[in-house]
Amino acid sequence: MKIGFLGAGLMGTSMVRRFLKQGHEVRVWNRTPAKAEALRSFGAVPCPTPAGAVAGVDRIHLILADDRAVDETLEPLAGLIPGDCWILDHSTTLPEPTGERCARWSGRDRVYLHAPVMMSPGNALAGEGFLLVSGRQDQVVRVLPDLERMTGKVINLGEGPHLAAVHKLIGNLAFLGQYGIVADIFRLAAAAGISPADSLITLQDCNPGASLPALGARVASGSFSPPDFTVAMARKDVRLMHEAAAANPLRVTAQVAALQDEALARGEGAWDTAAAFRFPAR
Repeated sequence: MKIGFLGAGLMGTSMVRRFLKQGHEVRVWNRTPAKAEALRSFGAVPCPTPAGAVAGVDRIHLILADDRAVDETLEPLAGLIPGDCWILDHSTTLPEPTGERCARWSGRDRVYLHAPVMMSPGNALAGEGFLLVSGRQDQVVRVLPDLERMTGKVINLGEGPHLAAVHKLIGNLAFLGQYGIVADIFRLAAAAGISPADSLITLQDCNPGASLPALGARVASGSFSPPDFTVAMARKDVRLMHEAAAANPLRVTAQVAALQDEALARGEGAWDTAAAFRFPAR
């Protein structure tokens, strides 16, 4: 297949190299020409313009910074892309503009599918990790085998063209939010003279991150009785954390305490601690 690839950042570079390893011809463009040029040694054809990158290709893939970059790059190509050349966008974008973009290209009798990735550049090069996709299911089914060759697992989220964008942000929130907790762990440990590396010993054994889906399911269930761990007792423990780390104020945990205080004010102290984190809070 002849592929036009728009965007040669960290992820784009690995995805291009993956396509090349699979035997595809790849024409690549990037705002910084040197990044596209660096892929020449792997067999790609660097192009100075997006129009040059998509000329004569069978399919277009892109991974750019945001909605503005996607539209600024794609819109000038509207009259150049033939009807049988599908557009697969792997960028992380906002749900509403993504849905609008899908509708706009559909109105031009062109296929635009949003298929963001949940993987690192190393995963992309090795064909591992997760790829999300949503949109018209007849179109998704046709492209699914090719998407599966790009990654370890494809998660088909259904008809809504905005759904993959939503779930990509959810995935990144879970990932980045854990970094915030790690920062508070280091602050708490430092107050007791424990190094960052040593503060992770307990986590390596009990791996609390693995319980995230179960915790989320408990919050979503709306069932907070009988409790496993009450809001009142959990709030006490968070108070102890703040007192122990007084020299290094906890940041993310301060927001946890605020949500617990709201639950206590609602009279939910005897409920399971999951109640403090539900949305909307009724």
